[in-house]
Amino acid sequence: MATDPNVLARGGAPRPKVKRVYKSVGVDEKDGTFRVLLDGKPVMTPLRVALSTRQRALADAVAAEWDAQVPDIDPETMPLTRLVSTALDKVTPQRDMLIGELMKYADADLLCYLAGHPADLKARQGAIWQPVLDWMDATHGVKLSTITGIMPHGQTPETHAALRRAIAALDDERLTAFQAAAAVTNSLALSLAFTQDWITSEETFAAASLDETYQMEQWGEDDLALGRRRHIKADLLAIGEYLRLLKLA
Repeated sequence: MATDPNVLARGGAPRPKVKRVYKSVGVDEKDGTFRVLLDGKPVMTPLRVALSTRQRALADAVAAEWDAQVPDIDPETMPLTRLVSTALDKVTPQRDMLIGELMKYADADLLCYLAGHPADLKARQGAIWQPVLDWMDATHGVKLSTITGIMPHGQTPETHAALRRAIAALDDERLTAFQAAAAVTNSLALSLAFTQDWITSEETFAAASLDETYQMEQWGEDDLALGRRRHIKADLLAIGEYLRLLKLA
């Protein structure tokens, strides 16, 4: 099957929909790995790897995404396909490079830059963000320091090392979820807490969008901002579903 699951990636010019030409969707199993089939043939990723996973529930959910494509294939409705494809094509073969790229953002974590004012925003940040920072310290020994303002602020070498160990401990599937969450939250701390089930999709979205939510409360809603927020929330909900399916036998 030539259909490219990576058309699901957001950003850039929207790709045209593709007419559905397959009739049946299924899942087969070989040596504990479940492949998604279209008309009996495996769906292939852009790197020509069979779209597959070790979790039957996840494979069934991906197959359901393909089966729901009528009459055209709409990439925006297939986030689980995107995540499984990313794990196979990018995360598994490039783990070390990916972790290195993620670590470049350790000094720019959203949760480490607090507002000086107004007081109610600062208090809200403390109430929502500080528990995540405390969890990072207690669970992983990652002591992320914070500052007031937006001037660049570097973390210690010890913090970098502890954060790298925490990320490297994730298996390929959860590293896939982690990097996808980091891309939309701008926070490695939030993404790790989310990936390890300490906070939910909804809580992750609320924390990541806290500043923008506050501004909208003060000055009113903006259509562009609302559209962006819908995409971010949808992405986080899809990642949450992906994580849930990974836990099913």
